[in-house]
Amino acid sequence: MISRNSQLRVRGDGAILVAEFSSARHRFDTHWHTGHQLAWASSGMLTVSSTGGTWVLPPARALWIPAGVEHAMDADRHTTVCCPYFAADRGPGWTAPTVVAISPLARELILHLAATEPPTAARRRAESVLFDQLAPVPVTTIAVPMPRDPRALDVARAVIENPADDATLDIWARRTGTSTRTLARLFTAETGMPFGRWRTQVRLRAALPLLAEGLPVATAARRVGYTTPSAFVAVFRKATGVPPGAYFTSR
Repeated sequence: MISRNSQLRVRGDGAILVAEFSSARHRFDTHWHTGHQLAWASSGMLTVSSTGGTWVLPPARALWIPAGVEHAMDADRHTTVCCPYFAADRGPGWTAPTVVAISPLARELILHLAATEPPTAARRRAESVLFDQLAPVPVTTIAVPMPRDPRALDVARAVIENPADDATLDIWARRTGTSTRTLARLFTAETGMPFGRWRTQVRLRAALPLLAEGLPVATAARRVGYTTPSAFVAVFRKATGVPPGAYFTSR
């Protein structure tokens, strides 16, 4: 699960994952930890997914993942991952994944934990200072629940692979040899939302990494299937409460 250019460094009573991905995107499949994890990339971009949603994290943000929470991580190319782990009885006490702002001091503390091997007491003092620096950031997650039925699941995977595809549910029904009514029923019953709304969620989630990379809103909108930036901005604001340009900077 860890590439040849990454390493897991165990430090005293804790551990830290240090990984550099220079040539290709890398995925850490769904897993969980007995302790807490702070998912952070010192450069590039990290995407974390769980049943609670998907979070796109530039270096100014991290995600506190409580012990026992299943999640997957995707690191883009040219990304350096630096994820410290903490004992289950340590930390701010958050019981759900929480996005936090990474201040300059928090950044240096994380790098300190990665680069040194302090005694247990010294590590705990550094951890305590880091915990004080972790300020929650209000971010609306964009969830994309997947259908279970193979017919709807095939459609869902194809839409995720190419969110800009404008095919209607009628077209998808013909492509898959399924009736439109059946597909509509399956998406509503198994994802909790009609197909059109579900595809909107897919497009918004696909746009997040593009926006995090700094691409213009118009470019991100076009790549995920919107013909005009204004339409994309309106949908994005309705879903998240902020315009695309503010999503990664709002506090």
